[in-house]
Amino acid sequence: MTPPLKPITAAKMAARTAIILFIFVAIFTGLLSSAYLWTLPTIVAAAAEEKMKLIDEVLPRNRYDNDLLKDTVPVAPSAALGLDEESTAYRARKDGKASALVLEAVAPDGYSGKIRLLIALGADGALIGVRVTQHKETPGLGDYIEPKKDKNKERPWITQFNGLTPTSAGEREWKVKKDGGHFDSVAGATVTPRAVIKAVRKAALYVAENREQLFDKQ
Repeated sequence: MTPPLKPITAAKMAARTAIILFIFVAIFTGLLSSAYLWTLPTIVAAAAEEKMKLIDEVLPRNRYDNDLLKDTVPVAPSAALGLDEESTAYRARKDGKASALVLEAVAPDGYSGKIRLLIALGADGALIGVRVTQHKETPGLGDYIEPKKDKNKERPWITQFNGLTPTSAGEREWKVKKDGGHFDSVAGATVTPRAVIKAVRKAALYVAENREQLFDKQ
């Protein structure tokens, strides 16, 4: 005669459920890890491509022949750059010689808050290009600092920096024309360009003061 089956106690049921759940989680975690490792190269490549798209806007590729994303130098938090966190500067070289530097800066006093910038400077201290990467300026008014929003498509406002050397000009020139300076601005929207102009000049002076570390340090 077959002995009667012993009823499964609550403790045994809980233990069995816990084991099943553990196995399921382990398998699921393993699958997720495998999927992440499998897609990681694609993720890294996409991130690098996005970085290069931004850099291409301020620095033509004919200005360097090195791997820009691998030739970097850390930049400590700096009031001159408007940064309160460490950032990365990208060093361009042509035939083994320093040709340019690309770095971030922030104008903290935009009309609607911080304006993040990407700036390219030649080894001679001249500005090659400037782009706004993030801002909250008033649409249709202060957002002309962004080329896509600027109505002047032939010569966007932000291109006024191209070729200028901040270290060879006095602070007086680095103002909007309304304040007696060099730069054009849109009537009724001068707070935004004032902030950008000041931030670009401060960043350029910072690079000049730290040239050896930024350009030449290996």
